[in-house]
Amino acid sequence: MSSTKEDEQQLVPATRTTTASSHRGGDGGTQAGGSAHVDIYVRIRPVPKASSRVVVEHSENKLEFNIPRDATQGYVNNQRENYNFRFNGIIGPEAKQDEVFERVARNLVVGALDGFNGTIFAYGQTGSGKTFTITGGAMHYADRGIIPRTLSSIFSEVTKRTDHQYQVHVSYLEIYNQTGFDLLDPNREIKAMEDLPQVFVMEDEEQRTSFRNLSIHRANNEEEALNLLFLGDTNRTISETPMNQASSRSHCIFTIYVEARKAGEDVMRRSKLNLVDLAGSERASKTGIDGTTLKEAKYINLSLHYLEQVIIALQERSMGINRPHIPYRNSMMTMVLKDSLGGNCRTVMVANINPDQSQLDESISTCRFAMRVALVRNQVMLNEEVDPSLIIRRLKQEIRDLREEMRLVKGEAEDRGPLTPDEIKRLSEQVEAYCADNSPEATLNLGGSMLFIRAAFDAFRKLVRAGGVVGPAGVSQKLLSGGGENGNAAGPDMAEQLRKLRLQVQQRDNEINILVGMLKRRDAAGGAGGAAPGAAGGMMMGG
Repeated sequence: MSSTKEDEQQLVPATRTTTASSHRGGDGGTQAGGSAHVDIYVRIRPVPKASSRVVVEHSENKLEFNIPRDATQGYVNNQRENYNFRFNGIIGPEAKQDEVFERVARNLVVGALDGFNGTIFAYGQTGSGKTFTITGGAMHYADRGIIPRTLSSIFSEVTKRTDHQYQVHVSYLEIYNQTGFDLLDPNREIKAMEDLPQVFVMEDEEQRTSFRNLSIHRANNEEEALNLLFLGDTNRTISETPMNQASSRSHCIFTIYVEARKAGEDVMRRSKLNLVDLAGSERASKTGIDGTTLKEAKYINLSLHYLEQVIIALQERSMGINRPHIPYRNSMMTMVLKDSLGGNCRTVMVANINPDQSQLDESISTCRFAMRVALVRNQVMLNEEVDPSLIIRRLKQEIRDLREEMRLVKGEAEDRGPLTPDEIKRLSEQVEAYCADNSPEATLNLGGSMLFIRAAFDAFRKLVRAGGVVGPAGVSQKLLSGGGENGNAAGPDMAEQLRKLRLQVQQRDNEINILVGMLKRRDAAGGAGGAAPGAAGGMMMGG
């Protein structure tokens, strides 16, 4: 990065194909997938006195650092004085948490409900506001971070999509000193780090990553999900450092798993949304830490170094350089982020910086790292597959229907007595539900039993003679011409509808009589074979 022009051009590519955002429709049809760069947002932490050497141009999403040369370095001084960075967005120190969520996370939340993977991770030095961005503050409700707002948004959106069935699960992983721990274990009392279940990363022959001993919990509503988040946050490892009174000493990954299936379909969409709070980098010489805190800082800086190695390798690959190997296996954290960096995922990075004069070097380093991340190219795909359990269930129902149809065609007598009152009641409820369903795919499956077929037509006859059908809201709607509240005529449309219904019932009665006559003549071979079309026609009445 030898010039300002190169800095700006490297972050914002000339063309960008963000399949996850461009294919977020309600139907979300199957997409072949596409390439997407990592989006970068910079959030500036509010400080009592920001340095005048930091210049922000919100209209161009541009951040500039002007660092004068150090005169003590002598005449031969190649120190760089100006740094220019351009991002997808700059979030100023006055921005509220709701604005951060809308700009950074909203599109990824909608994409996860439509079947696209997503990742949001916060990066920066310790004390720059990463945990506040991801998790939020505990003092005020308005200070909720991206994770609780994401949970609220997901369950709010699920209630609106009544044509889909959703299941939401969550997990919470902590990586402390290169070791993984499960933060969600409600059956165990946690008093120390050693009490947490240890998690191991596994990789199969197809290089797919999985986690052993990481629990995944079902969340039926927002309250249950927030309780799990609170449980995990209470088990996190924090300590006081010179830079932060409550510094996160570990990397934490809160993952939301979403399963969606449209009613009446076998296709299942599965996606996951990773919300990552990376521990902050720090210089021991500047902070003066020692003991356990120094050991933690060493592991944190080492894992972030391995993350940078992965980013550099992916950056070189995106520039056309032959890099067959990406060093994901160097650390557990890079293995966890394998799909998020270079895989099937739409990824957003929030680079947190501190504009204080004493922290400008770290802020510039964070921005330079963000520029490398921006060149990483992911392959965003719609995660859609056919659910085997649904197919098995449907095939079993088809087998039962075919057996009933064969028995009806052969004219085999039913080995049972008449319908019980409970069976007649349930059948009448099915008939009413069938009439109330406005869907063109509505069906009334009666099997091959003549007892049920006759009872169904009796239910239809009683429903029509009663003068109404059950509407979508469960309210009886009068069909008779004089069914108004004041006895006035309902109009020719109602009378015509009543005439058609009566004609339909009469036609069905004629079909049943013909079918019964054919079954009685089954002794003749031709008669037995000829009953098949009529029987098949009486099996199922489609909408």
